[in-house]
Amino acid sequence: MSTALQIELRPLTHEHSEAFCQLVIALAEFEKLPPPDEAAQARLIEDALGEKPRIEVWLAFVNEDTDPCGYMILVETYSSFLALPTLYLEDLFVLPERRKGGVGGALLKKVVSLAHERGCGRVEWTALDWNVNAQQVYEQRIGAKRMSEWLLYRMTREDMQRLLDREKS
Repeated sequence: MSTALQIELRPLTHEHSEAFCQLVIALAEFEKLPPPDEAAQARLIEDALGEKPRIEVWLAFVNEDTDPCGYMILVETYSSFLALPTLYLEDLFVLPERRKGGVGGALLKKVVSLAHERGCGRVEWTALDWNVNAQQVYEQRIGAKRMSEWLLYRMTREDMQRLLDREKS
């Protein structure tokens, strides 16, 4: 007989900043992307815990574990049509050995709860097209709707610089 996991969600503190960075590195490995280097990790911590935070980080702990097994990063955006804030879920990641134990669900419920408490009109996030497991959770278990009429666009720093340089000419 398996015992249900005791899941605790806590905001990031300096005490767990190194563990948080290790989780971000684990997500990069999962997505087959280059991990953040030391400078990027320092920016992550500054942007989460500095004088003017840009991101909100929540960590997931299971049972009596001292290190987190998952995290999520939240940022607030705004809907001009609703005239309400939107809570955007930038990252949600759970270590493979802790998946299917309710940790990801607890993190998702937390972001929904926070958005509701803060008067947000929406919660939004993206999913990689190949991450079918995540898509099934979002659509079938929590009732999120996939947006098909919106396309994601992105400019990297290099793209931004090229545009700005072109404007100078």
